[in-house]
Amino acid sequence: MAQFRLGDVIDDWCIKCRRLTNHSIVSLLGDQPAKVRCRTCYSDHDYRHEQQPPSKKDLKKADLFGEVLAKIDPAAPPKKHP
Repeated sequence: MAQFRLGDVIDDWCIKCRRLTNHSIVSLLGDQPAKVRCRTCYSDHDYRHEQQPPSKKDLKKADLFGEVLAKIDPAAPPKKHP
């Protein structure tokens, strides 16, 4: 695996641009990127490992689905989404 250094360019999901863009590493935690800066919009955010965050719509669907399952089997513990 490559050694990361401050200022290296990596791909990550930008929250503001809402797409996968080039980012510069701003801070490291151990040998892994902790904070990155988008090279398109210059916003800083936590390194997301190129993962798009779940949409609010998907989270709401998961909560509703959990309610329906709880009514079917009330003894089952509710599952929490990450």
